[in-house]
Formats: sequence, structure tokens, C-alpha cells
Amino acid sequence: MIHSLNPTIKAITVILPAILLSFSFDIITPAIMFIYILILTFFFSKLNIKKWLFYFIPMSFFALGLAWMTMLYTDDKYATGPIFFSFFSFDIRMGSIIVSMSLALRSLCFIGLSLLFAFTTDPTKFMLSLMQQVRLSPKLTYGILAGYRFVPTFKHELDLLKKAHRVRGLGRAKGWRNRVEHTRQYFIPLLAGAIRKAERVAIAMESKGFTGSKDRTYYTVMKIKATDYLFFIIMLIILIIAYYVSYRLGTLNIFGHRIMP
Repeated sequence: MIHSLNPTIKAITVILPAILLSFSFDIITPAIMFIYILILTFFFSKLNIKKWLFYFIPMSFFALGLAWMTMLYTDDKYATGPIFFSFFSFDIRMGSIIVSMSLALRSLCFIGLSLLFAFTTDPTKFMLSLMQQVRLSPKLTYGILAGYRFVPTFKHELDLLKKAHRVRGLGRAKGWRNRVEHTRQYFIPLLAGAIRKAERVAIAMESKGFTGSKDRTYYTVMKIKATDYLFFIIMLIILIIAYYVSYRLGTLNIFGHRIMP
């Protein structure tokens, strides 16, 4: 399952194909990759499909909107072929439709890869993997982890501040000026609390012997297994197959340059 893969290898497996996929301006290449991403999401992960759709559908509207604007304002280099239809003063050519559909499919691939990584990766294990495999500074990684752990407490403290203001008769702010003033009243106590928490965490880490040295032992050891390399290799193979299929069909387009077999 994807949940058990090494987070660093998983991140590389997600980022590298996304970068390579951005070179393609045809439809076939991102379509094949998107189908493979859906197979990974639905059959090789323990994701809650309803939760995945809750995030994917709003983001897909952004991708469709981006594709629509691209279709209307396509560069002359890509707006080739016969006029497919006209929209007000815009003449939509076949090349514009292909480029916009390619952009939409690539955006969906990026969204799918991002959600796949975010929902199958434990943040703590990801930070530990960055320390152990990438040799990232423990000071930076533990600082990020501490900040990440503080996020839920900030929401709780903000709710307490709002209730305290209501008890004192302040109520809800009306008008943008009053809302800005209320935001300032919330911001200063939250900032002061964050500083106190950061100081307490720093003192606690120093008292436990934390020096920030990279030569340290870990309670949880992150290892790279054969399945991690297999996941990375298969992802690249699928991408190569997608490019090859598009090339054989005569649709491969790299930055506006059609590559024919």
C-alpha cells in the first residue's frame, strides 16, 4: 500500500513526474497519467473516497476555469488549425482546444498527485525521513514539526478569545473597520501565546539534550525498501509509456513543437 512507502521517495515520485509532465502540450500523455493516478488512488491506497472527492472536485473546477481562459487567450503559436467555433469576438481554433484540454488534464494530474501524497503521508514520518534520508537539519525539521503541532491549539485559543469577548459584551463586529480592529485584538494575544509556547518548547528540548546535531539516534528509523524503488520506477515507466503512445499516435507536442514518428 502507498501509505507504507518511504515519504521522501514518495515525494520525489510525485514531484519528478509532475515536472516532466509539464513539458507536454498534448492530450494523450496527461490523460494516460491521470488514469494511472486514479488507479493508484482507488485501488492501492486506503483513502476515503468521499474525503478525496470533497477536495478534488472544487480543485477540478479551478482546472476547468484555467483551461477555459487558456482556450480564449491561447498564444498564436498554439492557436492553429481551423476555427472550431466562435464565442463573442473570440475565434476558437482546434489548436486552442487541444492546448486547453491538455492544461486541464495536466492540472488534474497535479491535483491527483498532490492529494495522493497529502492523504497517504504522515507529517511526522515525512520530517523524520527528510532528516534521515536527505540529511536535513534537525533544527529545521523539529521546528516545523513543533509549529505543525501548534496549529490545532491556535484554533482552540481563538475560539476561547472570541467567547471571552462576547462574555464582556463586545459581540460580533459589524463593518470592515470593526472587523479589522477585532482581528488586531485577536492577533496580539495569539502572538504572545505563540511566543510563550515557543520558549517553553525550546527550553524543554534543551533540557532533553537536543543540540541540533545530525549525528544522532532516532527512536523511529525510516528505511528505504525495495517497494519504494519499485513505486518510483513504475511511475517513470508509465510516464515514458504515455509519451511513447502519444508519439506513436502523432499527437506528441513538446512546448508547441509537434514530434512525429
